[in-house]
Amino acid sequence: MELGTGTGRVGRLLLAAGIMLAALAPAGADMRIRASKGGQIGEFLEMFMAVREAGERVIIDGPCLSACTLVLGVVPKDRICVTPRAVLGFHAAWLPTENGRAITQPVATRLMMDLYPSEVRSFIRRRGGLNSHLILLRGRELAALYPQCI
Repeated sequence: MELGTGTGRVGRLLLAAGIMLAALAPAGADMRIRASKGGQIGEFLEMFMAVREAGERVIIDGPCLSACTLVLGVVPKDRICVTPRAVLGFHAAWLPTENGRAITQPVATRLMMDLYPSEVRSFIRRRGGLNSHLILLRGRELAALYPQCI
């Protein structure tokens, strides 16, 4: 299965299809994340739980932003690898208002932080914590936390 970018209703439909495929995939299959802007926390948690239960390995091979980073807290670390193109982007959880503004969701943000492995939480804290600014983890810092894909 491959996770790419999707927007709006089409993106949600693709994500739902991916969740169903992940649940049906044979053990040992790979999920490759090439470009994910993130999305709804619940949808990503469901997808990554299905990946974990199926025994799949996750290859992060490009941007994995926002809710996509929850893969780090759901899929066992020994089943995650990164390529040189991998970039993880963290920020606080938020919901849009009717006028298009973002309202931070402290409870969801705490849930995200609690899910991340301790090394990732430490990285985020050193960068000021989860807020509206995107914190990027890539290159040597990322390679120090997760193995390179073979």
